[in-house]
Formats: sequence, C-alpha cells, structure tokens
Amino acid sequence: MSGPGIEATVAFLRRREAYPEKPYRVEVVETHMSWVFLTEQFVYKLKKPVRWDSLNFSTPELRRRNCEEEVRLNRRLTNDVYLGVIALTLGSGGALRLGGGGEPVDWLVHMRRLPADRMLDELICHGKIDREDVRPAALRLARFYADAPPVEITAAEYREHLEAGVRGDLQELCRPEFGLDDGRVRAVARMQFEFLARDSALLDARVHEGRIVEGHGDLRPEHICLVPEPAIIDCLEFSRDLRLLDPADELAYLGLECERLGKARVGQWFLGAYSETTGDEPPIALMEFYRNYRALRRAKIAIWHLKDPSIRDFAKWSERARRYLELSTPVAGWKALHVSSN
Repeated sequence: MSGPGIEATVAFLRRREAYPEKPYRVEVVETHMSWVFLTEQFVYKLKKPVRWDSLNFSTPELRRRNCEEEVRLNRRLTNDVYLGVIALTLGSGGALRLGGGGEPVDWLVHMRRLPADRMLDELICHGKIDREDVRPAALRLARFYADAPPVEITAAEYREHLEAGVRGDLQELCRPEFGLDDGRVRAVARMQFEFLARDSALLDARVHEGRIVEGHGDLRPEHICLVPEPAIIDCLEFSRDLRLLDPADELAYLGLECERLGKARVGQWFLGAYSETTGDEPPIALMEFYRNYRALRRAKIAIWHLKDPSIRDFAKWSERARRYLELSTPVAGWKALHVSSN
C-alpha cells in the first residue's frame, strides 16, 4: 500500500486529533531531515523521505530502521525518554491513524518531552548555570566514555580520516558562492595539516591507548538536559562512521559550542569530569586541533544551509558560519581556561 505523501502526512500530524493523548496544541518544527511534532507531554519525529550521500530515508522501511536505530542509540544516555517507534497507519477507508490498526505507511520516533528551560543551551544563554548544575550530566557522559569499548582502527586510518575531513571542509568552505573569508579558511586548514604532520604521535597515542570509541556524534548544549536524571539526546544515529571518535574530540566540540553561546567554561567543566572519571588528560595541543577541526566542520554545516531552497534566513546561516571561523584559531586562552576551571 502506498503512503499518502509527505504533505498529507504532515498536515495530518499538525492536527490535535491525530494524537492518542489528545493534546491541547501541537507545535511543529522542521529540520533538514525531519518534521518534529511536540505535544504537552510527548515528541513525535517523522523522518523526511530524503536521500543524501550520508543517509537514505527514501522508503518507509529505511525510515523504520532509522527510527529503531535512533531509539536504540539514544537510550545509551537517557532514562525513559525514548519510548519507542510508533507506526503511522492507513485504514481501509483511507484514514490515517497514529499507533492504530491498519497498514503501516510510515514510522515515527516517540519520545517523552523534556523541559525546554532545563536544556543546557537555554541555561547558558540565560546565565543560570554553575559547575554543580552540570556535574551530574558531565559524570554520566564521562562514565559512558569510560565504559565504551575501543573500536578497531589503526593509527594510520585514524589520521587519514581526520586529514580527509580537513580537506573536505577546506574545499567546501572556499567555494566562491558562499562568500566566506577563504584566506582565513586556508590559514586554519594549513595549521591543521601542520599538526597532522608534526604531532601525529599524539593522535597515534589516542588509538594505541584505546581512546577511539563509538560516541554520541553531535554533542551540543541543545542536546543536554539538566534534569535530576540527566538526558543527553539526539545522537547522530544515521552514520556509525561519524560516531567513531575520540572523546577528547567530542568534548572539544561541546566546548566550542559553549564558547559560541558565551560561556566556554561550561565545556571545561565537562572535560574536567571526564578526566576525573577516566584519568585521561588530553594534551592542550590535541584539544586545540580537535577544536579547530570541529569549528571548520560546523562552519561547513552552517553554510550548507544556503543550498537548501526551503531556507529563508540566509543571513543567519552565513553569520553562523563566519562565527565558527572566528572561533577556529588556536588560542592561548585554552590553557588558562583549563587551569581556572579546575
């Protein structure tokens, strides 16, 4: 049985009557990959029928598998948030139902809704956060890394992966239609290549010490909820390769995002909890490399929004890319910040 199409599906899911809990209202958020429908209690995420180089959601079966994988992976860092996968069905009379009888025509991730005012990005932006606020979440994340088994990868493969990432980001960010400062991009990329050549032993040591694990993949403040049982949500579920990383890399990414929001020290609190739990204290030079690596990557992702015809606020994403580039130079402040945060 063929489905009703994405437009009809979204129109149905916008209606309060579509949901078994009969909500007072439905909030709708569109992202690159999904439509997200929020009721007072729950979140329902519908994958868009898209196909890109890095993912394939083009059929209901592929979307079902991705929903199941999203639930499985995100349960690693949450308690009772990811409730499961719910079917969108089509009855014999052509009526759509969520979680009812009939032929499944699509699938949605079903989540418990978390309080927006307890998300880390909101707390940072409103200045209502201190070290003790983040400590339970930081320790949960640290234990997750400590318990994660090392992945099988050679030192050469790891270095080649990072070098390919820098080359790809350099190529995209220097495209003239994006209007970015290609001189700055090239300067940062050059420093990255120099590190890869000069300090490859630091990267090799991370592999030999078993530090490369299957992590979260998209560790940003908006994905961390500081509730009594901390929840770290929205991992990068569609690509295992992109989840294979050094926790130091992922924590540098989180630190970069906290700095962009105006409170870099929050990222240092997470790094401190990680070092305390695991005994791993990544060298400052390595953290600066990872920080720049993530800054270039985030600048590329931001500027790619200009290629999406559905995006209207081009200035927002151009400015976001430029901001990441501004943050993408090695700073002596990393060491000072690390010391002052302990």
